[in-house]
Amino acid sequence: MAGTVKMEEKERQDEQRAGGVPVTDPRGVLRQGRAFLDFFWDIAKPEQEVRLAATENLLRHLREGKKDDELKYTLKRLVEGLGATREAARPGFSLALAQVLQAFEEIPLCSVLEQIKEKHNLEKVKKKLVRNAAFGNFFGVMALFQSGRLVKDQKALLESIQLLQQLTNHQTHLRDLPRRTLIDITSEVPETVFEEVLFDILQGDLSSAFTSPENLHLLLVGMQKFPGVLKPKKLKKLFGSPTVVNNENISRLVELLKSAAKSEKEDKKLPSVVFDLLQVALKEGAFELFWNEVVENGLLKEKSGPVSFMCYRLLGSALPLLSMEQLQVVLKGKVMLHYGEHVVATQFPQGFKFAAEMEGYIDTFLSGCDDPEKQLAVMIGFSTLTNQGKPVLLSSSRVVRHLQAVALQKYVCWLKDMFLRPDLDCCLDFSNNRRKQNRENADIAQQKTPRLRKWIIHRLVSITESATRKEESLVMDIARFCFFHAFFVAKKKNSQIAEASVLPSEPLNERDHMEIENYLFGLLQTLNTMPVLGDTAETAALRGKHIHGVTADGKLWIFLLAEYANKLFSSEHVKAVKPFTKEQRDIWDRTLQSVKNLQKKENKSDSAKVGAFQQLLLSIAIHLFKNQPETVDVLSDLLSCTERAFSKEVKKKKKTDNSEPGWVEVMVEILLSLLAQPSLLLRRICKSAFVWICPNLTKRGLQLILDVFDPNQEQDEESAVVVMEESNKKTKSAQDTDEEGSEDSSDEDNTDSGDEENEEIDENFRSQLMKVLQAGNTVEGDQSDEELDDEAMMALDKNISALFAEQQKRIQAKKDEKDRMRKEKILRRDFKVKVLDLIDVFLVKQAENPLVFDVIEPLLQLIEQCMSSGSDKQELDFLQKTANIFKNSLCRNKQYCKRVAPLQEDVHALVQRLVQKACKHSNSAVALYYFSASLYLLKVLKGNTSSALPPPKPEKQSDSRAKQACQLLNPGCLNVEKVAVIYQQALTHFLSKRNSPLSCSMFHDLFKRFPIMCKPLVDTLVEFITTAARQHQQAMACMLLHKVLLLHELKLFVTEEEWEQLITRSIRQVTESLKTLGKPLMKAEKEKLAKSLELLNFLLKTVTEQKLNVKLTEVEKVLLPLTQLEDIGNSPRLDSLYWNVLRWLNYKKPKKEKSAPKPTQGEELLKKKKKKGFLPETKKRKNRKKSIQENGVAPGEDGEPAEEQPQGTETPKQKKGLVPGGSKKHPNRGGKENGVAKVDGGELPIANGGDAVADKKKKKKRKNRKRKGAAGSEAEQVPPAKKTKGSVVQETQQKVTQQKQDKAKKKRKEKRAPVQQE
Repeated sequence: MAGTVKMEEKERQDEQRAGGVPVTDPRGVLRQGRAFLDFFWDIAKPEQEVRLAATENLLRHLREGKKDDELKYTLKRLVEGLGATREAARPGFSLALAQVLQAFEEIPLCSVLEQIKEKHNLEKVKKKLVRNAAFGNFFGVMALFQSGRLVKDQKALLESIQLLQQLTNHQTHLRDLPRRTLIDITSEVPETVFEEVLFDILQGDLSSAFTSPENLHLLLVGMQKFPGVLKPKKLKKLFGSPTVVNNENISRLVELLKSAAKSEKEDKKLPSVVFDLLQVALKEGAFELFWNEVVENGLLKEKSGPVSFMCYRLLGSALPLLSMEQLQVVLKGKVMLHYGEHVVATQFPQGFKFAAEMEGYIDTFLSGCDDPEKQLAVMIGFSTLTNQGKPVLLSSSRVVRHLQAVALQKYVCWLKDMFLRPDLDCCLDFSNNRRKQNRENADIAQQKTPRLRKWIIHRLVSITESATRKEESLVMDIARFCFFHAFFVAKKKNSQIAEASVLPSEPLNERDHMEIENYLFGLLQTLNTMPVLGDTAETAALRGKHIHGVTADGKLWIFLLAEYANKLFSSEHVKAVKPFTKEQRDIWDRTLQSVKNLQKKENKSDSAKVGAFQQLLLSIAIHLFKNQPETVDVLSDLLSCTERAFSKEVKKKKKTDNSEPGWVEVMVEILLSLLAQPSLLLRRICKSAFVWICPNLTKRGLQLILDVFDPNQEQDEESAVVVMEESNKKTKSAQDTDEEGSEDSSDEDNTDSGDEENEEIDENFRSQLMKVLQAGNTVEGDQSDEELDDEAMMALDKNISALFAEQQKRIQAKKDEKDRMRKEKILRRDFKVKVLDLIDVFLVKQAENPLVFDVIEPLLQLIEQCMSSGSDKQELDFLQKTANIFKNSLCRNKQYCKRVAPLQEDVHALVQRLVQKACKHSNSAVALYYFSASLYLLKVLKGNTSSALPPPKPEKQSDSRAKQACQLLNPGCLNVEKVAVIYQQALTHFLSKRNSPLSCSMFHDLFKRFPIMCKPLVDTLVEFITTAARQHQQAMACMLLHKVLLLHELKLFVTEEEWEQLITRSIRQVTESLKTLGKPLMKAEKEKLAKSLELLNFLLKTVTEQKLNVKLTEVEKVLLPLTQLEDIGNSPRLDSLYWNVLRWLNYKKPKKEKSAPKPTQGEELLKKKKKKGFLPETKKRKNRKKSIQENGVAPGEDGEPAEEQPQGTETPKQKKGLVPGGSKKHPNRGGKENGVAKVDGGELPIANGGDAVADKKKKKKRKNRKRKGAAGSEAEQVPPAKKTKGSVVQETQQKVTQQKQDKAKKKRKEKRAPVQQE
């Protein structure tokens, strides 16, 4: 309290010294409460949100209170906080002061500024506090400026500018912050105030504009804000020239801009002085001089990263300010070329990439520019910045979304014209260092045109995705252009076909056609998923229905391309890259005719289904241009399936011949063969088409899909799955898949067999090598290499090299075979992932189909197979996808089959198989999937109504409870007795087998989801409380029974008598289980005891609250002796559970009395021993001096005084306070005779290690262990370092006997040589 008063008095004195008005009652302000003072603490915190909230709360408090004392104290605290040591506190106090000055305009700014100067006086402050004072002045001026009142108060403005000019001398601490603030204030001042007040003060800074970037920036801001003041005449008086950008100032401007670039390199933004200089150059009409001399010939020559990036940012920022002529100068200049080289050179990840930032500048320019000519000029400029023909701009750049319709149309036309007639001269082309070294290579020039064409095609395709203002005509124009140049070539010009009206200046080769073909199929995918284009009400309605892939008139985009292809076939001036045969042309015509027939039926039948089949037919037809031989057969089968699918006669006709596959089965085979191809377009089309054939899917068709995942299924050639790779096509039957699956499950066998084969190969190679050497007569021991002539040696070398070459080929063949098998495995896995999409679609779209039951076991087998296979990423992803489909699409699906009545027996048999497999499986994770599948089937069976068993009628209750009880009591198609036997066996297996894969959570889920199964299984749980195989399983039985009894739905299935009997049996079983507890309790027994007590607590609570007629005497007899178990008392959990149970038997937990335990004799002796690490009392300086001064003797530990030397016989060391008889190294160590320690000339026996010598005996014993003579005596006197509790008493008795003997020796010595005693 006294400290607070002193602090308040000091604050009042400081305030008076500062010249401000003293607070009239500071003690009253501080005693109002902590809430007001906490505002200032929160303002200084580093969290910005806390600071802002505290500032807002402070303003609200000051407005509501309207107390002058609080306002004055607030100003004082905020001014002090401006110079705080913490960096986060200074801007917080500055902002708070600005808000206070803005809210209370009656506060004069000049007085606040004087208070700031006085509090943070730079001349009077200590040297170590100069930094804080400088920041205090700076943030004070910032607060005045942010309040918005500084511009209105000319006196305060003048003083603030002068203060900022003084702060510029403290660049070490503030850097360029005062200059920037000075520029910001100047830009907000009216022209009259600038001319009348500030111009005279700033004249010195303006005249030295070319000395620093900050002064130049101040001049540029003044020229833009106050053109009437800083006229050319006045500029000439200031620094000698009427303009800033001229030939005389070029060199100085370059140096200033370099300095500005290096100061802003950490912020990664364009310095403001550079942008203002650009604006002044444009205003003075000297832009070309500025760009050519200052930027290109000045700054770019400085090979520095910050300077180069500043030039790039200046290029992007200048785009909105330039005219068409100036844009051409910039886009064809050295800065663009330098930027392109940077983009190509920074392809590695570690480098700073400016391309994304430049794309942001282009995006900003295009979004804000209304002139389509400028937009087109910028897009063409960046599209012609090329590296060996390939533009630097990303072909997938999304900046085209801001192009206006006119500019977009012209840009597309320019791209097509550049594709047909590449004008490499108009491109700003460059080469990187590696290309420059190989300039003599003639292939580089030939690669420019293909690189440019490839980029243009990708650019055209991406425009259809990213452009927002595209029209149908533009999209169709791009699609026709790509389609024509992918599959057709113009023989001569033809005005009727727009794509053939201009012939390419350089013909396209086969590689060009293949690349365009690949991009075309990506375009087809975009067209199939594109929403309807247009701004009319009809197109908006179609978009609202989520219809994709059609034009405004309802035609498919891909159909329009097919009609265009038909038109090209009929033209004589155009030929196909891969001409069609008569058979292929016939199948093409049949496809188009079938599509037209489907369009006629679109109004009569489901339009979505018709559209899916049209997309499938047309997509396969387009593939005729790519893969002609394979596509003909697929398309032929697909046409026949389509005709049968939409034929009324087939729908009405009953199937009599089971051997002939239906159209659905053939359709499934076609979809599987298409999924085997590496095409995303075909994959999505197959998935959309499968959605519409799902309602007609038969069991045989579903089995074709499931056979893909069956490793044991043998398929013939007709059902073979074609797996294709990009480079070459490979056909793999299901038999190959089986072999691969077997390889996954027996990796070790393969490895062992491979090692044996390698050994055999090595033996064969060794024998062949021996034969070659024997043929050359070099193996026999009596012959040497010198006997072979040159010809024989050459022949031998030739044979050996041939042998090694063959061996190398065999090794390489094995590697290739392994690589081929690995790739095949990857392709098979990819194919299965695609087929899983069809399973997912079927389970989601046809959840009520009875065929869903046929999918359960194959999915579980697939999960089991994946878990036993490899652990690479592809296998794990496949397993995760399969598990998600099983859980989300099957088990958690709210829709399920409602027609189970005819299939009751089959479904019950399936439940039994699933539960049995779950019990027999070794992997608990797989067993969980099997058990979850059985619960799904229980949900299906119970959710179906059975005509044989009418639902029970509940008693008269409320409507909601009656409905709920009705649902619970109705078994539906579920045969409770049969299913109860199945799960009873599983429960018995779980509680009786030691290594059961089942878990407690499985049965808890069963009881919680299906309370109807509780009553048949609860007796089994009660029985296994005592008969379970292990203690842990008995605990699980107690826990499961506890959770079952907690279910309120259980009482709906049992009567009151049955409930009472159940409680009685449960209590009896728990009591019997507690009798078998051992002493002490093991870990499993503790768990069992905890679960038993939890269950017993619920049972006794139920008996007490429901007043059941149950005898509890046996329970009481068993529970009371458990208090003697130490394990219960030592465990807080068990102790709490135990007394919670006894509470229901009217026993209360006794309160423990806190009493100190009585130490035993051995413990008392141990306490007397000196603690390690503590100085003995006799060695402490104060006690030693005290004993010498008062008694003249050093008392022993046993209470008897020790003898001292005669007076006058002290040595110098003894006078200094050292113990007599001690050595120099150990002054406190006394002498020793015959094992007796001497202290001050007398002899003192060693007792319990308590005297001064005993502490040193241990160390001396370690040194004297090597001495044989002293070993015995030392062993008697020095106790061991560690002793057990039992040996302490015996040792103490021995020491007491030794003390008596020592005393007797001492008395005999006293008689012989008497010593003066005090």
